[in-house]
Amino acid sequence: MSEKTIAGVQVNVSEEGYLEDMNQWNEDIAKEIATEIGIELTDKHFEVLNYLRTKTEAGESLSIRSVGKSGVTDVKGLYKLFPKGPLKFSSKIAGIPKPTSCI
Repeated sequence: MSEKTIAGVQVNVSEEGYLEDMNQWNEDIAKEIATEIGIELTDKHFEVLNYLRTKTEAGESLSIRSVGKSGVTDVKGLYKLFPKGPLKFSSKIAGIPKPTSCI
């Protein structure tokens, strides 16, 4: 674990850059992480991010398939929003731990 300043806030991150404490997350942090990855966030992105945060807070495990069945977006839409690693990058931007289903 190390400390990093994101959007002017000092946060604890894992070796892979995931927030250690999801309560440190805010939309400005999400935007800065997304920019680092090369993604410009839209309202649809935030719908997915908020869904991921809600499910994580409820203790549910996440997978691309479960997000695709959420009604927020389908699998194809998730790949379109977060190319090159839909669950990996969406989780990082959402400020939640890396899902166990991600490599």
